[in-house]
Amino acid sequence: MTTSPIPSALRNLTRDGWLLFLTRFLRLFAYGSLSVVLVFYLIGLGLSESQTGLLLTLTLAGDTVVSLYLTTRADRIGRRRMLVVGAILMAAAGLAFAFTHNFLLLIIAGTIGVISPSGNEVGPFLSIEQAALSHVIPARVRTEVFAWYTLAGSVATALGALCGGALTYALQTTAVATVASYRVVVICYAVLGAMLAVVFARLSVAAEVSFPGEQSSAGTLKSFLGLGRSRRVVASLASLFALDAFAGGFVVQSFAAYWFYLRFGVDPGTLGVIFFWANIFAGISSLLASRLASRFGLVRTMVATHLPSNILLILVPLMPNLKLAVLVLLLRFSISQMDVPTRQSYTMAMVSAEERSAAAGITGVARTTGAAISPLFVGFLFARPRLISVPFFLAGTLKIVYDLLLYRKFVGLRPPEEA
Repeated sequence: MTTSPIPSALRNLTRDGWLLFLTRFLRLFAYGSLSVVLVFYLIGLGLSESQTGLLLTLTLAGDTVVSLYLTTRADRIGRRRMLVVGAILMAAAGLAFAFTHNFLLLIIAGTIGVISPSGNEVGPFLSIEQAALSHVIPARVRTEVFAWYTLAGSVATALGALCGGALTYALQTTAVATVASYRVVVICYAVLGAMLAVVFARLSVAAEVSFPGEQSSAGTLKSFLGLGRSRRVVASLASLFALDAFAGGFVVQSFAAYWFYLRFGVDPGTLGVIFFWANIFAGISSLLASRLASRFGLVRTMVATHLPSNILLILVPLMPNLKLAVLVLLLRFSISQMDVPTRQSYTMAMVSAEERSAAAGITGVARTTGAAISPLFVGFLFARPRLISVPFFLAGTLKIVYDLLLYRKFVGLRPPEEA
């Protein structure tokens, strides 16, 4: 009897499921590579810290509008079509950032296109992919599949950060100008966006809403942005997720990398290694989250793993040297993402199949909206040397508040598979 190297939960994946894992990997690799150099690149183009913060805020705000439009129409117009459109916008934004240094043009490109300053998901992709993935797997393995899906993204982000930092370092040692070395990474981001569009185009109709009665909610006059009976639950989740993302926006990976540069003089190559391991630890932790959730429940797992990670976040700027700061950061990442697959699975479990794209889209947009506001403040704080550590304190405190509110509101509202 032979033992398959493929985890049992992933044996349920169809061809579409594997394609969605591939698109997740390509996209997060691109996001990770860009996040390490983006702030360095923009400042190298001549933007100030305050202008950079404003640009990132407007970029995320634009992603919010694009995501809301595409995700709330995906189940009616077609999930594959909306994903391809999003990938094209990602490629276009990368090209625009690579070939202009005009602040106004950068704002327009960032607002209309898809740019990730954090290394995390932005745009319509995650929401629609979650809905499509939930559509092609059994409910009993959904949380575990989402855990592997999260791991794939974390590994991709880690490799992207490592390659982005290593590539710029290698180019700079061969007499390539600093800004030009960063521009190469931005161009690679655009190329990966184009590759993403090609892979999305290969999804089959099995990933679409196609079963009888599954389009009823999206087509009725009573529906709101594709939601019917689930609107109250989704609204509550969205408001809490927005708070969590607003807090996280103070420490997006681009600004966190720049903080290490300002505080300890760390170069982009070393930053790539640091955030490689940070994202690897984050991804591995997601696998443990699925096991904890099966024993203690999704909401309890979300809160119990998120609280200590936020305390560690507050401790990072209090460390007296680089080694201790990196150690605390890595400890924080080793548990910080355990709420991600559980949060995603919980959202999918609490809505009907025909509302999944809309629900994931609205909660995703809420997160992007929250995250879009914070960089504006971070830019002003980073422009003042004495205040560069304040974002860590704000992020950790607000995230603790989010955890307590989430537990109070939803601990008694269990998904069907836990009932």
